[in-house]
Amino acid sequence: MGVVYLGHDPKINRQVAIKTVAFDDGLDPAEIKDVKDRFFREAESAGTLNHPNIVRIFDAGEDQEVAYIAMELLEGGDLSKFAAPGNLLTATEAMEYVAIVADALDYAHSKGIIHRDIKPANVMLLKDGSIRIADFGIARITASSKTATGTVLGTPSYMSPEQVAGKKVDGRSDLFSLSVVLFELLTGEKPFKGGEGIGTLLFQIANDPYPDPFTIKATLPPCVGAIFKKGLCKNPDERYSRGSEMAADLRACIAASKGGAAGQTAVSQPASAPVLAPQAASDATLRIEPTI
Repeated sequence: MGVVYLGHDPKINRQVAIKTVAFDDGLDPAEIKDVKDRFFREAESAGTLNHPNIVRIFDAGEDQEVAYIAMELLEGGDLSKFAAPGNLLTATEAMEYVAIVADALDYAHSKGIIHRDIKPANVMLLKDGSIRIADFGIARITASSKTATGTVLGTPSYMSPEQVAGKKVDGRSDLFSLSVVLFELLTGEKPFKGGEGIGTLLFQIANDPYPDPFTIKATLPPCVGAIFKKGLCKNPDERYSRGSEMAADLRACIAASKGGAAGQTAVSQPASAPVLAPQAASDATLRIEPTI
C-alpha cells in the first residue's frame, strides 16, 4: 500500500508502525479520491475494533498529500512462511492459530466489519507467540454508504465464491477465506490453484470441488475433513455462519487428535442467531487488488 516507517509517540513513549501513502500526481482526481477513501477506511474500520488478536490503530491523518495511519508495532512475521511444504507447522499449531483468527473474526463480524482479505500474509505471529490479524485495508463497514456497489476486492486465491461472483458478501466470506488458509497451512498447497490465467482460478473457486487434503498429506487428523467440508462449502448458507463455530470445531479436533481419538468429531450446527454483516455487491466489476 505504501511505505511503512518505525515511529515513536513521545506523549506516551511507545514505538508505532506508521503506514503511509503518497498520492501520485499522475493519478486523476477520481483515482486519488478512491485511494484516499480506501486508505482512511482502513483506519475507520480497524480503529473501531478492540480485540487482543486484531492490530490496534492509534491515529490517522494526512499531511501534504501523504496519508498516514499510526498502528501497533508488530514484532514477528506472518504465517505465509509456514504455508510451504518444507516448513509446515504441526497440525495442532496450525489449527489453534486458525481458531484464534476465527474467534477474532467473530468479534469483528459482530461489529459489522468484514476483513475481505484473509490470507496467511495478513495473519501475524508475534515473538511472544500471540496472533494478530493485520491489514483491514479493504474492510467494509456494513452501514457505510461510502463504499461503491459492484466492486470486488481481495486476493484471488483466497476469495469466496460469492466474492468472485460479486454477490452479497458477509462474514461467511471471511470464513471461507480462512478455511483456504487452514488448507494451505495443513497441506502446503492451496485448494484452488488456477492455471494459465486468472479466469481459470476464479472458475475453480466458484465451481470446482477442493482436492482431498488427505491425498496431499495422509497424516492429517481425520476430523479436519468435516471442517473443510463445511468451511469450503460453495453455498454460504451451508458454511460456518460464525467464526466461533469454526473455532469450536477446530479445538474439538485438536482435543480429539491429542487424545488419540479417531477424529470423528461432530461439526457444530449453525447458531440460532448468526452474526452476519451483509454487504451488497451485485452486478460487480471485478477488480483484483495486488498482493502486497
